[in-house]
Amino acid sequence: MAKHHEVNPNHFSLPQRIVRLGEMAYNLWWTWNPDVQRLYERIDSDLWEQTSHNPVQFLRNVERAKLNAVTHDSYFLGFYDQALLAYDQYMEREDTWYQENHGHVQDELIAYFSSEFGLHETLPIYAGGLGVLSGDHLKEASDLGLPLVAMGFLYTKGYFTQLITEDGWQEAQYVKLKFDELPVLPLVDENEKPLTIEVELAGREVLVRIWKIQVGRVPLYLLDTNVEGNSDEDRELTSRLYSSDLDLRISQEIILGIGGVRALRKLEHNPAVWHMNEGHSAFLALERLRELVKNGSSLEEAIEIIKSKTVFTTHTPVPAGSDEFPEWLIDKYFSTFKEKLGLEREQFIDLARHKVSWGETFSMPVLAMHMSSLRNGVSELHGEVAREMWNYLWPDTRAEEVPISHITNGIHTGTWLARRLRHLYGRYLGSDWMENIDDPEIWENINNIPDEELWEVRHHLKRKLVFYMRERARGQWIQDKIHPVQVIASGTLLDPYALTIGFARRFATYKRADLILRDFTRLLNIINQPDMPVQIIFAGKAHPADKPGKLLIQNVYRKVKMAESGGRLVFLEDYDMNLARYLVQGVDVWLNTPRRPNEASGTSGQKAAINGALNFSVLDGWWREGFNGNNGWAIGIDESNKDYNLQDEMDAESLYDTLENEIIPLFYDRTTGDLPVEWIARMKESIRTLAPEFSMRRMVKSYAEDMYFQLMDRDN
Repeated sequence: MAKHHEVNPNHFSLPQRIVRLGEMAYNLWWTWNPDVQRLYERIDSDLWEQTSHNPVQFLRNVERAKLNAVTHDSYFLGFYDQALLAYDQYMEREDTWYQENHGHVQDELIAYFSSEFGLHETLPIYAGGLGVLSGDHLKEASDLGLPLVAMGFLYTKGYFTQLITEDGWQEAQYVKLKFDELPVLPLVDENEKPLTIEVELAGREVLVRIWKIQVGRVPLYLLDTNVEGNSDEDRELTSRLYSSDLDLRISQEIILGIGGVRALRKLEHNPAVWHMNEGHSAFLALERLRELVKNGSSLEEAIEIIKSKTVFTTHTPVPAGSDEFPEWLIDKYFSTFKEKLGLEREQFIDLARHKVSWGETFSMPVLAMHMSSLRNGVSELHGEVAREMWNYLWPDTRAEEVPISHITNGIHTGTWLARRLRHLYGRYLGSDWMENIDDPEIWENINNIPDEELWEVRHHLKRKLVFYMRERARGQWIQDKIHPVQVIASGTLLDPYALTIGFARRFATYKRADLILRDFTRLLNIINQPDMPVQIIFAGKAHPADKPGKLLIQNVYRKVKMAESGGRLVFLEDYDMNLARYLVQGVDVWLNTPRRPNEASGTSGQKAAINGALNFSVLDGWWREGFNGNNGWAIGIDESNKDYNLQDEMDAESLYDTLENEIIPLFYDRTTGDLPVEWIARMKESIRTLAPEFSMRRMVKSYAEDMYFQLMDRDN
């Protein structure tokens, strides 16, 4: 018997004719295949919504009579057979991009580490953009056939559920996840006991359990300390994301980095390349150092070996956003570990020493920089910022020559594209367009789509968004959860035919969610024009420990509630991937107002673009590369200003002027008939230019060819 195996989770009582619905529920391939999701929805649409589109929970609770009924429905069975055929062909195909282009390294393995993975709203083990990017990376790696495994956390309480009080204050609620109702596979050893590894934390041994989520062809392994045999305190170590408690934070990062390596070894994986997505997992380099030194390598030899096989991606454009720990905390957690490396205290600190205003710290990005040979930022501008920010690590090198490149972020098209647009694109771009998303020539055919057809689908998506918001508010109102004014603030008065702007993201202060509110009187005049109304939807969470971020939400919410806005300003609470899909698919304009150059990349605007929404953004992150003058609008100029107040004033003026003089008149221009012809032309230009360049397919291919395979080829 193998040393470990998966517990067969398929305990559903399903009719034999549709028995493989259970198998598909445990492979997240369904999350980017809407026709599969509709199979479950067709069985019981109400239950599908109640279970938040979770097929595992759905199948555990659906009535047997409804399952039996669809086995006599030829229409349903036809769709079921088609979905099953597509699934089998996907999982078994041997002509993937990787196999066709890089088959000579197919025995090599890439290990991808991240502290969060945003795969679907039913798995709230992500906090925001970093997690969604990580999840999209795995999905595209699966589509391309890359030999990749991933490592992260199975947070037992996930990220918080956001509640907004009548006064606009964010309250956080945590709910313990029920793993048996999630598409998570428990791994067990030969004795049918949970598969675990051990990690030392400040002199004590902590057990860490290993779980698995199958993401298409890619296995994602998740770590969890809620294990029998651990103390109550240790069982809580992996309960939540991003604690501000330093002891908890360093414990989590030791578990992810050191424990993650040990987990892969226990699973008999020997990666040829290790990818640290942000610095949270950088301790993995120390565990690999320990392995090599134990096997007889000198420390210098071991460091060179590790560097030659390691990739590091930084997502942080400001030093304050980097994970770092005081030296006394490193002493507490690594007193015995450094001895295994044969290092004195100061030598160990030197691996990641970072000087700050009040002293010195052990910096996770510095450790990652020192222990990798290929490093990248996540947009062209972020690459420039990162080279300047970390120039001191290469004191004899000019900033522009610092060895940090850039690979601009992208999105997984299948996950974020509306189903109706997918079918529309299929009719005009060719049947195999999804296999060639990153090919600009494919997207030249976007101009062949009749304006009427594209505009009708856009109208449908906006109506769908408005209906969703109304039903959401109705549900809260029925349950007596919100004050009457909050019903209005939740979007019940929105007009599905009015120009609709979306602003949804993490409420960090640098993202300036209130920039559009800076001259509130002027904004009221803009949104309340009777013949050209404008409505603005806000959504987003602040970290529970981020008081300035929560105050920002409160400020926005108080403005939203004011009667003068006429219900045209909206704040939707509890922003997650489900709400994000409705927003990026349904709004007309996607607004982004970060204080440049603090947005490393951003991807929400890319999701809006693929769905036909137009970007209106500061020239920061990806938009600095994407904007061509005709595919959206820019706020401000391509320069940064150290005077924040002056920068905010200038950007707000640019924002209002562009709205009043360009965006609103263009949307409502019907001089050539019932369609806004010039608006649609700009939509097509946006889709044509942005869809291929900012796809996850282009991004993952870049990682594979410019990083992964470069390191693999060093063996040849």
